[in-house]
Amino acid sequence: MRKYFLIFAVAIALVSVGCAKKKVVTEPAVKQPEQAKTQTQPAPAPKAPASEEGVKTQPENTSQVAKATPPSTEETEIKNARFQDVHFDFDRYDVKENDKPGLKNVADWLGKHPDAKLMIEGNCDERGTAEYNLALGEKRANSVKEYLVALGIPADRLETISYGKEKPICTEHNESCWYKNRRAHMIAVKKG
Repeated sequence: MRKYFLIFAVAIALVSVGCAKKKVVTEPAVKQPEQAKTQTQPAPAPKAPASEEGVKTQPENTSQVAKATPPSTEETEIKNARFQDVHFDFDRYDVKENDKPGLKNVADWLGKHPDAKLMIEGNCDERGTAEYNLALGEKRANSVKEYLVALGIPADRLETISYGKEKPICTEHNESCWYKNRRAHMIAVKKG
């Protein structure tokens, strides 16, 4: 009998402790839903405008993405454009006949890409002073610009800069290497 009494007493104690815990948990649980409702209500309020904003933004972004896709493709084409360098004879800055077809291709490309501008870099070989080569590089870049303008490209889409002998692509000291460095290099950039 004592066994049953002990088991019964332990069961009552466990139920009492369990009930007491439930009451303790229940009271905060009752408060928590109220707090949770209070906390949840402000939380959805910011989320609701954010989601509403997101809904508004998504169509705008979608349309912007749709509108931005062609310029993005255009930007990629501009960024990836590669043009043949124009080479010059020693101490000269006139565009040679064999470079004119390449410049015609550049003009055609610019005609198809109205959002592009062209940076024309004038370069020289290592011979001569830095000042002399900067001036000669400028003349080379300007002669290419003038030729492209004569082909119908607006001058405001063409920029020039001279690097003189500061940016060689070949560093050997021979005529073959010097010829490579006497050039006008063209880089397409996006307008704006």
